[in-house]
Amino acid sequence: MNKITIAQAFTKKAFIPFITAGDQGITTTEKYIRTMAKAGASLIEIGIPFSDPVAEGPVIQAASERALSMGITTDDIFEMVQRLRTGDDALTIPLVFMTYMNPIYVYGVESFMKRCEEVGVQGVIVPDCPFEEKQELGKQAKEHGVSVISLIAPTSEQRIKEIAADAEGFVYCVSSLGVTGMRSDIKTDIASIIQQIRQYTNIPVAVGFGISTPDQAKAMAHVSDGAIVGSAIVKQIGEWGPNGEEKLYEYIRSMVEAVGS
Repeated sequence: MNKITIAQAFTKKAFIPFITAGDQGITTTEKYIRTMAKAGASLIEIGIPFSDPVAEGPVIQAASERALSMGITTDDIFEMVQRLRTGDDALTIPLVFMTYMNPIYVYGVESFMKRCEEVGVQGVIVPDCPFEEKQELGKQAKEHGVSVISLIAPTSEQRIKEIAADAEGFVYCVSSLGVTGMRSDIKTDIASIIQQIRQYTNIPVAVGFGISTPDQAKAMAHVSDGAIVGSAIVKQIGEWGPNGEEKLYEYIRSMVEAVGS
């Protein structure tokens, strides 16, 4: 597992899909993650369902509620990742958790990071962890080879330098103000923000929040190293239920091709 690195995802323009673990059942999540990998996803974000996901819009909030109502636990998700990483069809692309401080603290920071290392999770994205408190997770994460992914938003302004200079894995560039969700038009000057980020780090920068169409993904990848899509995928999974493999494959494939073009 230690041989898999986040850098592998960025050997070309990356498409990074997100899925809420346990939505439609943990078996469905496992199946859908394999589908996304087969369709060409470069790296996959796996959301740990949480009752108060402050960065998420209504689509992902609803998915978290569905998963929690089914009794999905953090251990269920770790065990799922372990299955994904073993056997003849083991996934060899990077996997990253999207979660919040509370689930990590409840699990125990040391135990959480150790388990990530054991099952093959390369990084964690923690939206409610301010940069100034990153060290709360950073020491244990580093000991277990787990990258704490930094987010940079349009409002980061003067903090871009310090956040970017300390970033690891990749920089998650937030395209829009507010919570996650599909947007018909992304008006933020992403190119300018990324230009600032690149002054202070040479690690990859991927853009997320609001992207839902191939054209949007292509535009974001044109000025960055990759595009991240969450709500659009989660919304469709909510509509398809557990039998949307073919449709999911087609959607992911269209996004991979758009980013690559």
